[in-house]
Amino acid sequence: MTNSTPIETRPAEPEGEESGPACVMVFNANDPSGAGGLAADVTAIASVGAHPLPIACGAYVRDTGEIFDHFAFDEDAVAEQARTILEDVPVQVIKVGFAGSPETLSTIAEIAADYPDVPVISYMPALSWWDEGPADLYEDAFRELMLPQTTVLVGNHSTLWRWLLPEWSNERSPNARDLAKAASEMGVPYTLVTGVPLPDQFVENVLATPQAVLASEKFERFDATFSGAGDTLSAALAALIAGGSDLAAAATEGLAYLDRCLDGGFRPGMGHVVPDRLFWAQPEAEDGEDDDTDSPPAFDLPAHDTKH
Repeated sequence: MTNSTPIETRPAEPEGEESGPACVMVFNANDPSGAGGLAADVTAIASVGAHPLPIACGAYVRDTGEIFDHFAFDEDAVAEQARTILEDVPVQVIKVGFAGSPETLSTIAEIAADYPDVPVISYMPALSWWDEGPADLYEDAFRELMLPQTTVLVGNHSTLWRWLLPEWSNERSPNARDLAKAASEMGVPYTLVTGVPLPDQFVENVLATPQAVLASEKFERFDATFSGAGDTLSAALAALIAGGSDLAAAATEGLAYLDRCLDGGFRPGMGHVVPDRLFWAQPEAEDGEDDDTDSPPAFDLPAHDTKH
């Protein structure tokens, strides 16, 4: 069953005791570095004003520089998490990140098919860290099972090119509409392509259908390697759509949000830069801040010296 539900702006509901933020269900793996995975989903969704319902599909073994392994959860455990909360909470949008196995992708596709009026935002990450065999099986399952349920596919230009158009023989690189056409053959109405190379150290991010470009934003390429940008963008897009934005406006705002996250990125470890998805919450430095004569005394926690 193809999920071709159009994404339309919903009128704002009056505030009351029962009202609250829109809810986004996210399927993803836990990322202990906090760069991507469920950590990216939760912080990005909350940052743009929606409520996340995180469904853990597995766990990465990684640091800020490299993914070493991944442990997939049993698909029944994923299904129980999702269906239990779906019986309790209305969900406006479903976002799918890295599910970990073809079996779990099948489970997620079945759940999405049971809620045909709920848009599905699917993100395809780069899987170069994985062994070729499991990666190929996962990509094949995603194409056959998940894409027919997907409303918006999000992915980097090079990742989508290799995955959707492996036999591309044209002298020019495929553009966003070429990739959107390939995705549409599996039932995807819209494709958001990021990182399309442009001259002079610029990249373009394009929301497209096979027939038209719906939104396009150009950004200067950052002189840094980031982890978690794709999860951040796809989660923000899902939250903005859940909140009532139309697709083109949500894509434009989501890309602007990602740009601010990357601009405020930080390096918590020795590896890649992590997007600051809560950049707006950071205190702004002001002139004269160095003068701390009127600052309250610091609250010092005692050293942890428990003996085992």
